[in-house]
Formats: sequence, C-alpha cells, structure tokens
Amino acid sequence: MQNAGSDDDLLEWYPSQVKGPVDDEVQEADLISTIEFNENGELLAVGDKGGRIVVFQREQQTKTSPRRNEYNVYITFHSHEPEFDYLKSLEIEEKINQIRWLKRKNPAHFLLSTNDKTVKLWKISEKTKRAEGFNLRDDNGIIRSTNSITNLRIPIIKPMELMVEATPKRVFSNAHTYHINSISLNSDQETFLSADDLRINLWHTEVTNQSFNIVDIKPPNMEDLTEVITGAEFHPRECNLFVYSSSRGIIRLCDMRQSALCDRHCKIFEEPEDPTTRSFFSEIISSISDIKFSHSGRYMLTRDFLNLKVWDLQMDNRPVETYPIHEYLRTKLCALYENDCIFDKFECCWSPRDNHLLTGSYHNLFKITSRLTRKDAIFEASREQAIRPRQLLKAKKVMPSARRNRRDEINTDTLEFSKKILHCAYHPTDNIIAIATAHNLFTYIAKDSSSLSS
Repeated sequence: MQNAGSDDDLLEWYPSQVKGPVDDEVQEADLISTIEFNENGELLAVGDKGGRIVVFQREQQTKTSPRRNEYNVYITFHSHEPEFDYLKSLEIEEKINQIRWLKRKNPAHFLLSTNDKTVKLWKISEKTKRAEGFNLRDDNGIIRSTNSITNLRIPIIKPMELMVEATPKRVFSNAHTYHINSISLNSDQETFLSADDLRINLWHTEVTNQSFNIVDIKPPNMEDLTEVITGAEFHPRECNLFVYSSSRGIIRLCDMRQSALCDRHCKIFEEPEDPTTRSFFSEIISSISDIKFSHSGRYMLTRDFLNLKVWDLQMDNRPVETYPIHEYLRTKLCALYENDCIFDKFECCWSPRDNHLLTGSYHNLFKITSRLTRKDAIFEASREQAIRPRQLLKAKKVMPSARRNRRDEINTDTLEFSKKILHCAYHPTDNIIAIATAHNLFTYIAKDSSSLSS
C-alpha cells in the first residue's frame, strides 16, 4: 500500500478548526453520529447521540478576511427526544442517524433528520425585524384590557438583533418496524426515501400520514432471512432510479417506472467471492456500510470494512476500482470481532469533481485517495493540530515494522480501536473536508483551494 503526501495529484492539507470538548471524558450524548454539508457548503450540520443538531455557518467574506475557511455556530437545536415503544417495550434512542439538506428555494433552509423511527423536516430561518405597537397587547406580549384602549394604533416594523430559529414543519413517523439506517432526498426535491433493515418507504415532503412501501425483503419465515438492507440512495439526476446495499455486499439498482413495488431490481452489482480468501469473517467484512453516488451520477462508491469500491452503473459484474483502506487489519479480525469493532460502519464520500475519495479508519486516521494516480495519503486527526493551524499535515505510514522514534510511522500493534473516524464529509464545491472523531469535529482545507483541483 502506498502512502504519499507529496504527490502533485494528492492535495496537501492544513488544519482549519477543531470543534468540541478538550476533555476526553465526555457524556455519550455528546458523541457525534452524523455530519453533512448543505448544497453550497455554506452550512455544516452535525448530529449527536443526544438528539441535538448543531449547524455551523461559513464565515462571511470581508476585506480583512477574503478567504472564508472557518465555520462558526449558527444555531443549535434539539431534533429528537427519547421515546418508548409501549407495544414492543423498547426504548427509542434520540440519536440522529442521518441529516439531509434540501436545496434552498427561499431565504430559509430546510433539512431532514432521522433517528431510529422518526424522520423530521426542519425549517431554519432568520428574523431581523419585529412588529411593535399592537392594540390588544403591549410590547411584552401581555394582553391589554379593552377598557384601557383609547385610540387605535398602526403596528410598525422595527429592526432587531439577528435571531436564528429552528421550526419543525413535518414529522414522518409510524412507518418503520425496524431501525432507520438511511434517508435520501430525490432530485425532484419533493420526495425522499427512508430505509430500515428490511423495507424502504417513499414519502412526499408535504404528506406525513402516508408513505409507499417500495422495497420489502422480509421473507414469510424470518429464519430464511439471508441479508438486511444497510443503506439506500436516490440517483442525483434521474428521479426514478435508486440503489440499496445489503449486508452481503450486494447493490441493487431499482427503477420506479417499472412497478410500484421494486422488489425486482433492474440491475444487481455483485463481485464474485475469491475462494482463496474466504474465512469465518468473510460475510461480516463484505457488508456495505455506506453507498454514495458520484456527482455525475455515473459511478457509485461503497465502503465495506476493509475496502473502498467504485462501481460503474454500466458494469455490474465487478467494481472498476478497489482501494484497500486498512489491509493491515486483516490479521486482527479475530480481535476486532471480539471487541465488536468489526461491525463499525464507516462512511465514505466523493470530492467535488469525483477525482478523490475520503474515508476514515481507526486510531483517528483518515485516508484520501486519488483516482487518477491510485495513490493515497493517510492523516491523523489530533487536537494538537489546533495549536499549529498553518502547519501542513504530514502523511502517516501504518506498518508492523514501524519505529517508535519516527512520528510519521504507526505500528499496527499500537493502534487504538476505541479512536475511530466513522463520519466524514467533503465540501460540495471547495477542497474543504470535515472529519468527526468521537466528540470532536475537525475541518481541513487544501493548500491551494482557490484553484479547485479535485
């Protein structure tokens, strides 16, 4: 495996910001569970296990600060509360599983957020003016006695200090028996899908009391169940196409024009298993934890436990590109199985021009891969980077023979599996990436982000 940080095609990165508590001992509710840029990258939403969403806004351009690289808190609100399913005697966590932004149509912003059972549509808006001089209530909102009104006043609009508020507009609930693992907004911006382990439902953003079940893989006898759905996503341009991935490493492409129930896929993407590498862990590590369409819509990017794979929609028998992420862990699968890390769900993402790929690993490492040269660079997310914000990140090498006195080398036996980067996001237009460790959010900017090269 090559780890190059100085290649012309591989961007060099500066640490930009570190958000979150300094102390490692934090409550579980503060653990980051999802991150997502909006369509132009001006906003970055972060969800946590406590049901909160923090939205960061990119700083505005000024004469003294022409390059807008920092994100500051825009609004914080509670999206989901813990609930209890009395029929099944189960607690429903408030943890935010996914966030998806809608394209902006007016001054307000809209986003979808979901926990295990309920999807919510939120409106985020700004208030800079207020009305004063009402007849039936005073300026504090207290109702006035009609006997005290001696003349009629015309309310006037006055400027006020900026106030950002989040308002729940729709609640989509009671449609999933199993835990929701993904939501995806259609390119028509009117419908979205929500997927759990066995079913995928189609919703309209204006209708909360009705959804259409478009995929159902639940067998009549649950003992015959061989796989579960791990993720689903709409095609970025064709509103009738969507894909869903499974725990067997299979991707199915469905066309909603063919039938109302898309149990019969129009194309299946599956790589033949190599019998020489088959082991007890083969099925577990082949499970797809994340799937993303490229911006062009021609390719799909999938992440399983050990690899990133790029699939061409025109070729279903094997991926066109395969990139090992941490092949050095293949000999440690038994230990990873015992501590449950083998079931971790790593995310992946494309760069704005689909030329680079980003994903995370253990020991707070993340990897950026060039599709052009097929070379990669491994970096470590560390709070120390906040102390030296203008110092370029140095690529790391992970190997069994790593020397202790070399800061750029990490021994495979010293990897900390409790430190992991599961969530990552790439800015939709600029070379800015967001990386989430357990409770810290890191942002990085490429050395020359003014001339976008990815």
